[in-house]
Amino acid sequence: MPASPFVRHLPEYVFNLSRNRLLLVLLAFAAVMILTGIGLRSPWPADEPRFAEVAREMVASGNWLIPMRGGELYPDKPPVFMWSIALFYWLTGSLKVAFLLPNALCSLLTLGLVFDLGARLWNPRTGTIAVLLLMLAPQFLIQAQKAQIDAMVACWITVACYGLIRHFFTGPAWGWYFAAWAFMGLGIITKGVGFLPAFMLIPILVLGLRNRQLFSDTLTWRCALGPLAMLAVVAAWLIPMVLYVNSLGTEEALAYRDNILFKQTGERYADSWGHIQPWHYYLTSVIPSLWFPLPLLLLGLLRPMAETIRQRPVIMVLLAWIVLVIVFFSISPGKRGVYVLPALPMLALAIAPALSTRQPARWFPPILTGLHLLLAIALISVGIMAWNDHPGLVKKVSDYSQDPARLHEAGTLVFSVGMIWLLSLGVFWRTEALGRFFIALMVSWLLYTTWGYRILEPLRTPRNILAAAEQKIPSNAQIGMIDFKEQFILFSRLDFTHFSYFSNREQEERNAWLWMSKTADSYLIVEDHHDLRCFTDKGAIFLGTAHRESYLLLSDKHMEPSCAPPKKVEWFTTPTPGDWQR
Repeated sequence: MPASPFVRHLPEYVFNLSRNRLLLVLLAFAAVMILTGIGLRSPWPADEPRFAEVAREMVASGNWLIPMRGGELYPDKPPVFMWSIALFYWLTGSLKVAFLLPNALCSLLTLGLVFDLGARLWNPRTGTIAVLLLMLAPQFLIQAQKAQIDAMVACWITVACYGLIRHFFTGPAWGWYFAAWAFMGLGIITKGVGFLPAFMLIPILVLGLRNRQLFSDTLTWRCALGPLAMLAVVAAWLIPMVLYVNSLGTEEALAYRDNILFKQTGERYADSWGHIQPWHYYLTSVIPSLWFPLPLLLLGLLRPMAETIRQRPVIMVLLAWIVLVIVFFSISPGKRGVYVLPALPMLALAIAPALSTRQPARWFPPILTGLHLLLAIALISVGIMAWNDHPGLVKKVSDYSQDPARLHEAGTLVFSVGMIWLLSLGVFWRTEALGRFFIALMVSWLLYTTWGYRILEPLRTPRNILAAAEQKIPSNAQIGMIDFKEQFILFSRLDFTHFSYFSNREQEERNAWLWMSKTADSYLIVEDHHDLRCFTDKGAIFLGTAHRESYLLLSDKHMEPSCAPPKKVEWFTTPTPGDWQR
């Protein structure tokens, strides 16, 4: 078999290894890329502090069944992802390490499954190419080192796709078939959409109807029992949760049950209240950039892929499933780029067979090289502009810091990354365009997850705000916050109070006034743009800027003489949540 243009310059002895040893080599390389940087940064907004705080409270309280955030029930997501962070926090004692480990390990599992499928369906070389293609897509590495749920649910979905493909295209393998449905259930109690692999049955059924001999041993009446495995896994969490909620019988507990079962599933999909985007959002804004260069490579391999599809219908099934997933998420008005991540591993697997034996179209290398060069020039230019305090960049950084040295250091990082991309063109000129792109991306990623994390850490956490507040108040004081954000709870070294995530601003302020009137040595952090009615911000202490907002510190001296009582007295105090940082 001719060498793939993507792996032509790899030492040939790599491919002489046994399949298992080759997998270990690939996973070792991937582990370096994915694990580098873990422990070097804290949870960053928007989602990471929320999940980290929920996990921290699980360990602190011993209540793992229902997630709590700042002492209040958290109904937006099922608990599996938070359980995983809590488990690693309990094992390591370091939340800074634990919050990134689940997705890192899940991403390594995803890569291993993609390799194994490529090796089983074709050969180890194809499996290797599939792994490298998956790592080439920026969205995969980004999510592998983020504490968002999507990388984990993408892993469970990949396991389920793996099981279905093992059964229908290398089987029969009924154990894997039922395992696929079980992992769909695990995906559902991780983030609702774990059932997506079931869409793969649609093209499989179409193929089966066209050629009844194709799945004569695998597409039988036993397939109808698969959903029972999915329901069993869902029930393992759902039944204890419902029984526990019913035993509590409180308004808050019942609202949690209804929210997690209905509002956050069907209602969120059909009538989303956030992240509203046009139907073409994924096709025009997400896939071209976050999956690059795979979409361009797909176009460059259309002819050889068409030939491969005729020989191996599994590729048609993979591509059809990817289309169905994208259509499914495109129908919902609420869209985020990470939603389509589960389709990415199967895209890499679908492209790999054609790339393993054929060159992309002639236009592909010059276009990719041109984009490579443009990216290098753009990064170098931005770095130079940062050194010279370009007004646009100064304004952008002012959302996070007023220190010009921060911009200059960030400019040095961006300039260095640009030089890496430029030098990679010269040093590896004889390498295939895709190989050069891969090398530059991997080196840049290592630089970002080390040097970049050190630069961004002070800018992506509220430590400066809390440190400024702690210098102005007694050591035994309590801090409260209107319109709270989880990162403030997570990083506070003093008792921290909020006034319910589910209250409106007016009710929060009324509760804050009541809390301050009844609590000695209490202080309030507020954003400086709030129109306060129960407090005055005259003479308030300016704390600084974080997360695009400026914050003020209020004391009892800033209370108005009176304030209307809240409809419901609600405040939740978390004792010294910042202890995990010490």
